[in-house]
Amino acid sequence: MSEPQLFLPHDGRPRCRWCAAGADWPPYLHYHDTEWGFPVADERRLFEKLSLEGFQSGLSWRTILAKREAFRAGFAQFEIDAVAAFGPADVQCLLQDAGIVRHRGKIEAVIHNARCAQRLRQEQGSLAAYIWSFEPRPEAEAAHRDQTESPASQALSKDLKKRGWKFVGPTTMHAFLQSMGLINDHAAGCVIREEVARRRQAFQAPGSPGCTAS
Repeated sequence: MSEPQLFLPHDGRPRCRWCAAGADWPPYLHYHDTEWGFPVADERRLFEKLSLEGFQSGLSWRTILAKREAFRAGFAQFEIDAVAAFGPADVQCLLQDAGIVRHRGKIEAVIHNARCAQRLRQEQGSLAAYIWSFEPRPEAEAAHRDQTESPASQALSKDLKKRGWKFVGPTTMHAFLQSMGLINDHAAGCVIREEVARRRQAFQAPGSPGCTAS
């Protein structure tokens, strides 16, 4: 028998199975209901999620979400130019910040990736347009639903690594694509799935005519 895809919280509204990890913590369900899978074109939010997905490697998203405000404070709200200007003193300060995950390699990777993002914006016009160029076709998305990797995440990972980015493996990038709305991976029967589908249908990807970042 296959594993059930849904979790039923106390409010009786079915959610994706992974929400069970936050059954006793309302912010986790709030994140699922209002953020996960909704399309994002804002470059700060995209860079923030790329960075936090790297920090999540080997940990749980609940751990990272609980520390998100501390991460934002420590990393200048994930403004790319501000983070790119960080130096050794900033790294030492972050290593002493108990509110975040104090992993030197991951901290330095965020700063390094911010500099890579600056170069990418010069080459591609915007980080958002670049990221959304990896959005899978609907038929490809459906074929790889509920997987830990996808052709889109493998392609994004490969290209980012070629550009020098760190902590951007295909599994990490698949989680990023799911969370930022390039893939609607809400389970069938999840109360949020159709809302995300409607939002994606109305969304204009960055770089397309008439697009407005949101």
